[in-house]
Amino acid sequence: MSSSDQSPPSLYAKREPIFPRRVKGSFRTMKWWLLAGMLGLYYILPWIRWDRGPEMPDQAVLLDLQGRRFFFFMIEIWPHEFYFVAGLLIMAGIGLFLFTSALGRVWCGYACPQTVWTDLFILVERWVEGDRNARLRLYHKKWDFEKIRKYGLKWTLWFLIGMATGGAWVFYFADAPTLLVDLVTLQAPMIAYLTIFVLTMTTFLFGGFFREQICIYACPWPRIQAAMMDEDTLTIDYRDWRGEPRGKHRKGEGSENLGDCIDCMACVNVCPMGIDIRDGQQLACITCGLCIDACDDVMDRIGKPRGLIGYMALSDHESERAGKPPKSVWKHVFRVRTIVYTAIWSAVGVGLVVALFIRSDLDMSVSPVRNPTHIVLSDGTVRNVYDVRLRNMANEERDFVLSITDNPDLSLSIEGYDSTAVTLSPDEMAQVRVYLEAPNGTESAAAPRSDVRIWSTIAGSQERVYSETVFNGRGQ
Repeated sequence: MSSSDQSPPSLYAKREPIFPRRVKGSFRTMKWWLLAGMLGLYYILPWIRWDRGPEMPDQAVLLDLQGRRFFFFMIEIWPHEFYFVAGLLIMAGIGLFLFTSALGRVWCGYACPQTVWTDLFILVERWVEGDRNARLRLYHKKWDFEKIRKYGLKWTLWFLIGMATGGAWVFYFADAPTLLVDLVTLQAPMIAYLTIFVLTMTTFLFGGFFREQICIYACPWPRIQAAMMDEDTLTIDYRDWRGEPRGKHRKGEGSENLGDCIDCMACVNVCPMGIDIRDGQQLACITCGLCIDACDDVMDRIGKPRGLIGYMALSDHESERAGKPPKSVWKHVFRVRTIVYTAIWSAVGVGLVVALFIRSDLDMSVSPVRNPTHIVLSDGTVRNVYDVRLRNMANEERDFVLSITDNPDLSLSIEGYDSTAVTLSPDEMAQVRVYLEAPNGTESAAAPRSDVRIWSTIAGSQERVYSETVFNGRGQ
């Protein structure tokens, strides 16, 4: 048979499921606390009540799409204030750069939703099927009643967690108690059921079946992180100069020539990504620290010092090989790159806080009506028409008084109003038609265009805002 008749070797390798072993230690304990805290916040936040007065939502955290506002406890963000959301996204991005530069992929290992829900799913899997060896035996076992029963129970619990995840998400977009009743009585909008279904299935599949594949193939961050890290970044590594050559420590068999690593595979068996950290840094490593807990436990049992696997920087390799002490953690964390990231992150945060406290609780926008640009009345008066949008962001009724203060040629009137004052209820927005008129013979009537500033003043106070626009004359 010629070589052309032979099919090329397949580049696809079937995925082998990973069954991490239970481990105890400081990193695992920290991950449990973070998991409980983040899941608790996610599921509880929509149910926290916050009194904002009559005709206002009493939900502490609410993305009110119908009212086009975002509520976060005492903070209320309107659509025209989207710069606050943009600022928070910028802070999140810079924060991710900062933590990656200092401590590697700590976000991936401790706070990423994929990691958090995968940890929860593995906890359920271990509770139903047992620890690693029991799950391996069950996986390779032929289908029988026990396997069907355990897998069915596990998948049911996973599905319920996914449903709770999707259900909690939609409660952020409507009053939670009301929406819950509507969901149960099948009166909720179809988009709510569709959202719950999509999030239920993605959580069920991502946390139960795809797990490490999402981190390796779907997430772009493992490929971006290299640009955020340098030789001083603290990340998890194996001290090969201390652990090699690895092997079982047995009396009378040259154990004195072996390193501290006894090749027990504990670090591999607890890894949720299924990698061997002893092979060096890898794209799949999420720096969750579980391999450190497992290795430290083994070192304690064989009477060796801890730290065979631990957080360390590339710049410390040579000094530790030579028996010198590494640089302190603080020198790795606080260096030029991280200080710059921290300064930028803090500047954006301070800017947002300042903007939040100095923002006005009234808003106005002016849009000239362009067709036609102006109207000449029978007495020669030139009229321009504007659509003015007023927004009362306070919790009390207020009168908005419109005026022109920098052009004596112009007079202002509001269609349908006897005066230039518009009354708005709390958190109300209104659009009015405004006329600016310049009598015949005035400079504004004859000029092609004049700059105009329309003011909106709160009656009985000094609070006011303005909007720049133009007045179009006859141009003669």
